[in-house]
Amino acid sequence: MKISKYVVTSSFKDFLPEPGDFELRNEKYPPKLKNGEFLVKAEYISTDPYMRSFANKRIAPYEQFGFQVGKVIETTNPEYPTAMTVVSHSGWRDYSVLNGDPDPIFGIKPYDPQIGELPMSLALGALGMPGMTAYLGLLNICQPKAGEVVCVSSAAGAVGSIAGQIAKLKGCVVIGFAGTDEKVRILTEELGFDYGFNYKTIKNVKDSVLSVCSGIDCYFDNVGGDLSVGVMECMKNQGRVAVCGSTSSYGNPSLMKMPKIPFTVKVQGFSFTQWSWQEQKAAIQQIKEWIDNGSIKVKESVTNGFEELPNAFIAMLRGDMVGKVVVKL
Repeated sequence: MKISKYVVTSSFKDFLPEPGDFELRNEKYPPKLKNGEFLVKAEYISTDPYMRSFANKRIAPYEQFGFQVGKVIETTNPEYPTAMTVVSHSGWRDYSVLNGDPDPIFGIKPYDPQIGELPMSLALGALGMPGMTAYLGLLNICQPKAGEVVCVSSAAGAVGSIAGQIAKLKGCVVIGFAGTDEKVRILTEELGFDYGFNYKTIKNVKDSVLSVCSGIDCYFDNVGGDLSVGVMECMKNQGRVAVCGSTSSYGNPSLMKMPKIPFTVKVQGFSFTQWSWQEQKAAIQQIKEWIDNGSIKVKESVTNGFEELPNAFIAMLRGDMVGKVVVKL
């Protein structure tokens, strides 16, 4: 048996990779696991915007990194018994030989997501890194209070859709920006956002924001660029901005721009890894409780087939998908 994996053979020239930048390769299946090792068969593999950002720091060829969730099918490690569900940062490969050590990028050990009867794919989205990011970034950096106005960019994405719903649970007025009219409809009609705007069709971001409120208290920023400049120019005194990502400038840092904001506004970048594993687990447990009781709705786009990973990744970056984008093997 052979293990299949994707290797990035050509550094991404622009924001969107090309399918030809990825090559499907095989490696030999280990004849025998070493003491402490275990073999995981992937069932879902994640695509995320950070993969494009982190690519700028790497020189091809390199194995495509990323989160996946699967089942242990062979083991010599008592902490990871056969049939255990495991989330790991093992990359785009159908089988992974692991030993329980933290991954070199995020420092996370393979773990059981304990998602119960919920779909396994959620372990890569609302009950995984995106959910942790939304929960920890919004509540610890923005610290929204009931009655405040919270704005979320890329609001129909894996992180933004959860962040916006958490803000609603905290009693806030929530504004979301997305890239299609259908995504805006989903925000306001399905996810409970108070207002939604298609940033591609509105004439002016600042005018749009101020048409529905007197200013922004909290901004959960996933995109940077002109959109974020417009939003941040609506910030109130003592406002808080959590900078989760800057997808508009991935592949072209010259597009990063600075807005004019009140001196009292706090702007802070963050990564979910700055919080402890105990805090990350607590975030997942709370989101699971909200999903179980219907307080949070999860949107995901599932593509079938290992061979579709590059196309799903590109489509996610292009904004073709709603919610968390995963590939089912």
